[in-house]
Amino acid sequence: MPATPAPTPAVRPALGSEELLAALDDDQRAVATALTGPVCVLAGAGTGKTRAITYRIAHGVRAGVYNPASVLAVTFTARAAGELRTRLRELGAGGVQARTFHAAALRQLSYFWPTVVGGALPRIVEYKAPLVAEAASRLGLDVDRPAVRDLAGEIEWAKVSLVAQDDYVRVAADQGRSGVAGHDPATIARMLSVYEDTKTERGVIDFEDVLLLTVGVLVERSDIAETVRGQYKHFVVDEYQDVSPLQQRLLDLWLGGRKELCVVGDASQTIYSFTGATPRYLIDFPRTHPGAEVVRLVRDYRSTPQVVGLANAVLAKAGSARSRAAVELVAQRPSGPAVRFDAYDDDPDEARGVAERIRALIVKGTRVSEIAVLYRTNAQSEAIEQALSAAGVGYLVRGGERFFARREVRDALVLLRGALRSPVDRAMPEAVRDVLASGGWSPEPPDSRGATREKWESLSALVALADDLAASRGADLAAFVAELDERAAAQHAPTVEGVALASLHAAKGLEWDAVFLIGVCEGLLPISLAERDDAIAEERRLLYVGITRAREHLNLSYARARTVGGRASRRPSRFLDGIWPETGSRARGARAARHSATKADELGPVDAEVFERLRAWRAGVAQETSKPAYTVLHDTTLSAIATAKPRELRQLAVIRGIGAAKLDRYGPAVLAIVRGDDPPPLEPASL
Repeated sequence: MPATPAPTPAVRPALGSEELLAALDDDQRAVATALTGPVCVLAGAGTGKTRAITYRIAHGVRAGVYNPASVLAVTFTARAAGELRTRLRELGAGGVQARTFHAAALRQLSYFWPTVVGGALPRIVEYKAPLVAEAASRLGLDVDRPAVRDLAGEIEWAKVSLVAQDDYVRVAADQGRSGVAGHDPATIARMLSVYEDTKTERGVIDFEDVLLLTVGVLVERSDIAETVRGQYKHFVVDEYQDVSPLQQRLLDLWLGGRKELCVVGDASQTIYSFTGATPRYLIDFPRTHPGAEVVRLVRDYRSTPQVVGLANAVLAKAGSARSRAAVELVAQRPSGPAVRFDAYDDDPDEARGVAERIRALIVKGTRVSEIAVLYRTNAQSEAIEQALSAAGVGYLVRGGERFFARREVRDALVLLRGALRSPVDRAMPEAVRDVLASGGWSPEPPDSRGATREKWESLSALVALADDLAASRGADLAAFVAELDERAAAQHAPTVEGVALASLHAAKGLEWDAVFLIGVCEGLLPISLAERDDAIAEERRLLYVGITRAREHLNLSYARARTVGGRASRRPSRFLDGIWPETGSRARGARAARHSATKADELGPVDAEVFERLRAWRAGVAQETSKPAYTVLHDTTLSAIATAKPRELRQLAVIRGIGAAKLDRYGPAVLAIVRGDDPPPLEPASL
């Protein structure tokens, strides 16, 4: 067993039990005072669940109900476990163990392994890929890097779901898990067996084995099980909606039939079913633990009423499919700005529009690190990365590689450069398609999910870019490769602080002042691969998670077409039916008009004097250059300038209708007019 923990730090003298409880709302206090189990806490997003459970533990220690060394708090990420430990120390309960399932199991397995087996615990492989690739080779399977990743993911799912090789084909069929990496279920079942053989021959174990072996030790050695149960008498499990059958089996063995268990979760945030997580243990907790105290945390302290209202509406649209464990949030923050809904012509237009909105927020004082752009698939990041780079806004990609750092994109660049060595006798888009086809791209998307699908999405983004550049610039293959090289170089510019770019999965557990959800349309959210009812329900929960990441500003958008000039066939996500404002062609035109005047609407009233000075100046420029006045600057742009009254070029550049050329040509004059000074004359070369 682990060594005895260090002495528990004393509770802060000024924070007695009553003072501690007084810091909680009524629902949180109900959690903190429910010191004996079983207890089920259904906690909505932003309701202070971590606060509630840490105060519960601290109150139990302070009241003498818990010995700190006998409490084990379990969660799913090292970051979350670290946060629990920090909060518990601050509350005077530093002796409590807070660990992930794997960390707690590894601690126990390492301690008991010499007694049960002898010698040291086998080495844990950090990456499965080499073992999976070797197993595939033994089976005669032709696999590339994405296929290896998908096979590794399926092996992990089978192990944490406690699915044996002999049962895999049946269970996979029941759960719609077909076509993994392009292989049928029978082949995957053989892969499970050969992978285990390969691992055994190497004398190594993987991360799932840590849990499986710990379960085996506790099942086979009752003396060891009793030792563990003697150490830990009270259990708290956070994010319980994400528990897998294997983790639940381990938890049951730790408990040994006892009832001292408090679970905390939100069924509406179950978004990892593909990894083996299931909300059924949370949903069924009152039934499987008769007499359990159920507490609902519904007061949302994170988001404005506007954000909370949309989150509730999205769940309400689920109807009978909504989980009975879901909670309806009640906003506690003051009213904030309305949620924005924007429709754009195409993906590049959406990316530029979002970048403009982000720059406007930054100019108005929002920290760049408090802004996030969230999307369903990693391939969607390319357009927004490019738009932010062009706008001079730094960004950081969370939970994944930047677009041009991805293996398949780097490999594609190598193939495209190689194609330049030979004469190209066909149009550039066709040449790009032929080259990328040799790297695994196909016109039709693969049926499989995971890395194989992500690879196809990345290569398809390059194909779409080739079409766009050919149509807009007449670019040939050399120009296309040069464009890709420039974009890749711009991406690697160092950034200290930037806008967070993340998939909806990677955003779980995080929050920002401003969140932009892009690609909120059919085919992306829900993703086209989601066909079963349970898969559609999980896609709805993904949208809910994305919405609830926003504290104050929330912008949902989609593009009607993927590429410039493409067919405008997309429509808003079905999850927003009855929520997305105004549908139809005339409404779309009205939205476009409103979008062009966004800055004026949001920044306050127009300064009429500045507006008239700008109009007079524009008339003079139009006469001097023999151009219509609206081609100099449109009325909506003048109105936005007279509202924002920028003092610097960077502030002027944010305003819609001010591109790089107009900023360079008219910027100094416009700023002078805003200040009330006489504008400098235009240079002859600029006329």
